Amino acid sequence: MTSMNIETLISRAAGEAVKALYGMDATEKMLQLQKTRSEFEGNLTLVVFPFVRAAKKSPEQTAQEIGEYLVSNCSAVEKFNVVKGFLNLSIGGGAWLQLLLAIDGDNAFGRVPVREDSPLVMIE
Repeated sequence: MTSMNIETLISRAAGEAVKALYGMDATEKMLQLQKTRSEFEGNLTLVVFPFVRAAKKSPEQTAQEIGEYLVSNCSAVEKFNVVKGFLNLSIGGGAWLQLLLAIDGDNAFGRVPVREDSPLVMIE
């Protein structure tokens, strides 16, 4: 996980879940991850409505199946809950720790290299 962020890891795993469960190739646009609303448990939310037709199941059943797949097959997802057609994902402590260790090991983290088109800044 060191070369990619948690959202990318989960998005790819969700694409694999949709392919494995429903035989559907999900586009990047279909795999919508967003910050979970504060009134619900979780860190990220996957909108499952784009997969309901391929699943031939209700949004809740579709979200349940994808959530179970992610918990089993994606190291970043610790647990999940389903609210209507939304799959709320809780990221495990191990994933956060790996991310922090990757950041710590990157001496250039947070630095943007200077390029020809970089803006000039005057400091007085």
